[in-house]
Amino acid sequence: MSESPYDAGAAPHEVPPRCYLHPDRETYISCQRCGRPICPDCMRPASVGYQCPSCVREGQAQVRQARTAGGGLVPGKPGTVSLTLIGINVLAYVAMVATGGLGDSPLWSWGVMLGDSAVYQLSDGSIETLRGVDDGAYWRLLTSAFLHAGILHIAFNMYALYLFGPVLERYLGTVRYLIAYLTSAVAASVFVYVLSPPNQPTLGASGAIFALFGMALVIMYKQGQDVRGLLVLVGINVVITFAVPNISWQGHLGGFVTGLLLGAAFAYAPRARRTLVQYAAFGAVWAAIVVVTAWRTLQLG
Repeated sequence: MSESPYDAGAAPHEVPPRCYLHPDRETYISCQRCGRPICPDCMRPASVGYQCPSCVREGQAQVRQARTAGGGLVPGKPGTVSLTLIGINVLAYVAMVATGGLGDSPLWSWGVMLGDSAVYQLSDGSIETLRGVDDGAYWRLLTSAFLHAGILHIAFNMYALYLFGPVLERYLGTVRYLIAYLTSAVAASVFVYVLSPPNQPTLGASGAIFALFGMALVIMYKQGQDVRGLLVLVGINVVITFAVPNISWQGHLGGFVTGLLLGAAFAYAPRARRTLVQYAAFGAVWAAIVVVTAWRTLQLG
């Protein structure tokens, strides 16, 4: 049997390298970091040559992300949370007006802050029983901060949120700012729960707004900024609080005190233990919220 001269002693063909993510694709390009073969779809430009997707992800995970002065991650678009909160408030106000307005809207009945269950007569003469916080309607502690009594009420609160919110958001970072706002809103409602007549309905974002005042005051003072303008603004709002009827000084006080406490945690926490101190402050405030709410509920019950 004859043997082909081309088969005898011929060296085996080399198998071309194939992309480690796409084995069906031949390639002669390797990752500059790990040496794995990569096809054109997997090539990621690097300072020298190309890297594979896995090495790019590992490198990004090792890069330390920039932090704000308050310890949070630098927000991509400062002000986004504040504008979102403003949008929620405006939508809630429009929905309340469209469904009956103050005192008649189901949104008002469901969301207004009310310590003790009470019976109300609507404008059409019907009777409605509202379940209070002492009867388990704990959501009112938060939902009441997104409802407003009138156009001037919401206009003032949203303008203040527009002025101070993005500044604090830039200082704290998105997560810390949002938690601080919601925590302050609930804490302000707890002050209302304890200090206001239990069957008096209360609503508005003023408690959270006063918390922004308190946080801004402490942070600006720590940074050595001139706080006289802010003090004047706070003073004017205090005068309005007691001079104009039907304004909840209890909510304003609760928000401002909470803002001062959280502002101190943000501004004065040691850098090495900043996150621990700040979240401990959040934990302490929420522990106080739970304990005081439970105590007031037992008292009313």
